Amino acid sequence: MAATPKKKSPRTPQQRMAARRKRLRAQGLRPVQHWVPDLRDPKVLAEIRREAAMLSKHPEDAAIDDWLDKVRDPDDWS
Repeated sequence: MAATPKKKSPRTPQQRMAARRKRLRAQGLRPVQHWVPDLRDPKVLAEIRREAAMLSKHPEDAAIDDWLDKVRDPDDWS
């Protein structure tokens, strides 16, 4: 009687992720981590509002807004 091939044991999540990272690196990619403000945090929202209020009181606010309206091209946004 012929022996059946032994099944490989299931890979752990860490092994699967390591294999995925290896495939991605082979494609010329590299991992990058981005940290962004957590807009669910009330403290972060309060700080953003505080900074926006300060910016709106800047003496050159209207001139800056006018310049931005002249140089921006919303059709070029993607």
